[in-house]
Amino acid sequence: METLEGIAFDKPFPHLIIENFYNKEELELIWEELKFFTKFGKLLEAPGFGGIPNKTNSHALILDEIFSYQRNLSNILTVNRKLFRSETLKIFSKIHDCCGIASKANNDVTKLRYYHDGEYYKSHIDAPFHFLAFSYFYKEPKKFSGGELYFPKYNYDYNCENNSMIIFPGWVEHGVREVSIKNSDFYDGLGRYCISSFFGSKSASALKAINNSNGQVYDRGAAK
Repeated sequence: METLEGIAFDKPFPHLIIENFYNKEELELIWEELKFFTKFGKLLEAPGFGGIPNKTNSHALILDEIFSYQRNLSNILTVNRKLFRSETLKIFSKIHDCCGIASKANNDVTKLRYYHDGEYYKSHIDAPFHFLAFSYFYKEPKKFSGGELYFPKYNYDYNCENNSMIIFPGWVEHGVREVSIKNSDFYDGLGRYCISSFFGSKSASALKAINNSNGQVYDRGAAK
């Protein structure tokens, strides 16, 4: 059985960090999809994925919308179920009382985001969602600088190491520092990727409404 090792923090805010979250086979599947979408016209600017133009100039896709009828066709939407099937959220739920319902999550949305040279996300909160889980990926050796996840109210930065994950409550203000990368075309894929999971618990009636509409609930301002 695979063992995941995480470090739990209750200060400066509740969060869990896990290194090497995905195994070799899962990473291969993830990178197949990252490469597929890093092509001309596929990754969208803020207006195209519901982002806020004056907050970010990064590019993203809402995978739940693209694969709304056949989720199994997405490698990422398949392997990121690991977050909800492992013991990870049970560990996170014990860090602080405000994290207690994380292990009872029954609704989630997944975004694929890419940052290349000069791209950033200003600080914000994701109020519509109880919790956020961000997984980071980049080609090695690393070719860019910047791109740290920062928390301005706490004077705290997270370096977003390759194949690491951080989980924290949606009310925690956060942003992404500007990425700097030289001698690289956007479509080389040498920048910073993030798979963002926005998740929480919804009532049975809310879930039924979502299913009946064949849609997904997501924060049009949320982006990592």
